[in-house]
Amino acid sequence: MDSQPAAQIPVQPPESYLALIDSLLTRIIQQGGFALSFAIQHTSQAAAEDESPEYVIDFRGADAGLLLERNGALLDALEHVVLKAVRLGEGHLSKISFDCEDWRRLRVEELRLTAQIAAERVMETGDPFALSPMSARERRVIHLALRDRPNFRTVSEGAGPERRVVIQLAGPPTHPRGR
Repeated sequence: MDSQPAAQIPVQPPESYLALIDSLLTRIIQQGGFALSFAIQHTSQAAAEDESPEYVIDFRGADAGLLLERNGALLDALEHVVLKAVRLGEGHLSKISFDCEDWRRLRVEELRLTAQIAAERVMETGDPFALSPMSARERRVIHLALRDRPNFRTVSEGAGPERRVVIQLAGPPTHPRGR
């Protein structure tokens, strides 16, 4: 096998990738003729402790709407391509995130609220609640939103683009079923 074992590849801090990301994004925006600008922002320590990314690449401009169409599909694709191109290590994928006009931040807040409301419904009915299919990043937000609530467990079910989170009671239902 020609590849070097993972143990011998030096692990770089996420900061070491920022200049490469900046350079590549600048070229993509220029060559693509996009009316976009971006800023690389370091998040606050409090946000970093909440499993938020350490760095957010925030896009603005006349073409921002293009990045956000179809639930941010182009934003997700751009993030994926750029982070793969700069060879960001698996351990750092959650430390650098792309956003556009706070869309991703607002989506995370929406998902956290959805998780809490769904959990309350599960508590009331005792029945599992399956959320709509979502990306791996969004499923992770749901799992993390309920991780400190021992009455519940979350599981991902399905495959590919149909993968979804199901919220369940952690133990047997607390009310009789025959009502």
